[in-house]
Amino acid sequence: MAGAIIENMSNRKLIFLASSVLVFQVLSIMVGALIAPCPTSAIRYLATKCINRQRLRGWLVPWGTNRCQQVHSFDEPLAKTLDANDIVFSVHVPLPNMEMSPWFQYMLAVLQFDIAFKMINQIEDDVIVTIDAGLAYRDDLMSEWMMKFHSVEQRPLKCIFAVPKTYGNEGHFYHCDPIPIMELGSVAHKYFLINMRLPVNDTVNTGIGEIKDVHIVGIHQNGGFTKVWISMKTVFSPWIFGATTWYWHRVRLIARRPVLLEKVIFALGVSMTFLNVPVEWLSLGFEWTWMLLFEDVRQGVFYSTLFCFWIIFCGEHLMDQSRRNQLSVYWWEIGLVVFGSSILLIFDLSERNIGGKIQQLPGMSEARRRHYKGVIFRFRFLMLVTLACAAMTVIFFILNQVSESHWHWGDYTLQVYSAFLTGTYGMWNLYVFTIIFLYAPSHKHNRHKSGDQRHIDMTEKLENQETQLTCGEQVPTEAYRIIGKVAEE
Repeated sequence: MAGAIIENMSNRKLIFLASSVLVFQVLSIMVGALIAPCPTSAIRYLATKCINRQRLRGWLVPWGTNRCQQVHSFDEPLAKTLDANDIVFSVHVPLPNMEMSPWFQYMLAVLQFDIAFKMINQIEDDVIVTIDAGLAYRDDLMSEWMMKFHSVEQRPLKCIFAVPKTYGNEGHFYHCDPIPIMELGSVAHKYFLINMRLPVNDTVNTGIGEIKDVHIVGIHQNGGFTKVWISMKTVFSPWIFGATTWYWHRVRLIARRPVLLEKVIFALGVSMTFLNVPVEWLSLGFEWTWMLLFEDVRQGVFYSTLFCFWIIFCGEHLMDQSRRNQLSVYWWEIGLVVFGSSILLIFDLSERNIGGKIQQLPGMSEARRRHYKGVIFRFRFLMLVTLACAAMTVIFFILNQVSESHWHWGDYTLQVYSAFLTGTYGMWNLYVFTIIFLYAPSHKHNRHKSGDQRHIDMTEKLENQETQLTCGEQVPTEAYRIIGKVAEE
C-alpha cells in the first residue's frame, strides 16, 4: 500500500489535521456534557392492589374516574377476607398528567418485591415466582384499553435476609434482586397499563414469603438525549459515507486491483456508515419493536470489522512475511477476533519486527530506506491513534462509573454519562475518518511515480521471491528476528 496520503503529507498539514480532529472530539464531548440530558430515566411506581373477586377479564386501572376497588395494605380487615388470587397489581405508565413519547425509543420494566420475614412463611432456596402479566395501551384518556400482550412468566426469586432469622426480627424486609419483566423496543403510544397477578395454588408461588408491596421501575431513554443522539448520527452519516465513497474512488483510479488492506479499510468505512444511518428518525413514526436488536447488530458489525482491520493492518506490516494481500492468510487471526487480548499481542509483535528493521535502515539503499520509513511511520501512527482512542474510551468509562451522573461547573451542569456516550461515538467516527483519509492513495504518488519508487516495487517483488526460494534453507528463526538480532539483509 505504498504511496498513501500520510506518506506525502507535510508535518504542518498533519498537525493541522490532528488539531482539527481534536477540536471535533472536544465538541462531541461538550455536546453530551452541556446540551444533552442524562441518557435514561428510571421512574419507580408503587403497584396499586386492585380487588377482583369474580376473576373477571378486563383491565383494572389504579386511578382516574374508572379506578378499581382497592386495598391499601394486606393488614386491613378487608384484605383478611381476600384470597391471593383476588388481587391484581396495577400500574399506570406514566404518572398522572404525563405522557410517553416515541422519542423515548424503548421501555424496560423491572419488578421489586417488598417481602416481610415471617418464621412460618420464609422464602425457600432457589424458589421460582410465577407472574401472570398483561400490558395494554391507549393514546388518549377516553379510549378503551387495547391489549398489547399477555404472558405467564417464571423468574427466579433471589433474596437475602441481613439479620438472624428469629421471632424478634419478624417484620423486617428481605433484600431481593430486581426481576426483569418486560422490554419494549418502541414506545409508540402515550399511555400503558400493566396488570399483574401472582397466582397461588398447591404448586405455584409457594415458598415466596409474605409479599407486602410490589414496585415496578420503568426505564426509558430521555427524549432530549434521543434528539441529540439522532442529530449526531445525521451529521456523521453523510460525512463518513462521503469519505468512504471518496476513498474507494481514489483506490479505483490506480492501475491495479485493490489490495487486501485497501479493501478492509473500505469495509471499515462501510461498517461505520451502517452504524451511523439514523434509522431512528423512521422509528418515531413506525412501531418497530426490533430496533434494540438492530442496534446491537449494527454495533457488532462495526466492532468485528474494526478488530479484523487491526489484525490485517498489523499482518500487512510484518515486513518479513512473504505471503500478504490474501484473506486466507488471516483465517486464524480473524477467528480470534472475539478475544480482544489477541489484538494487543499482534500490535506488540508488529512493533518488535519493525523495531528490528529500524536498526537495518542505515545499511539500505536510499530508495529502499525511504520505503521502509514510510511503512514504519504508517504503522506507528495508527498504533498511536488506536491506543489513544482505546485509552480515552476506558478513561471515560471509569469516570462514569466512579463519579456522579453529573458535575456542577459554575452555573453549568455537566452530564457525565451523556458526555461519555457522545464523546465515544464521535471519537470512533473521527478515528475511521482519519484512517480513510490518511491511508487513501495519493494522487501525487500515482501521477508522478519516480524511478526510485519503481525500484522499490521491484525490490519488494525480489524480496518475496528470495523469501520463497530460501524456505528450504537454514534461516534465522522468527523469535530471533523478533528480538532484533538480524544484523544485515
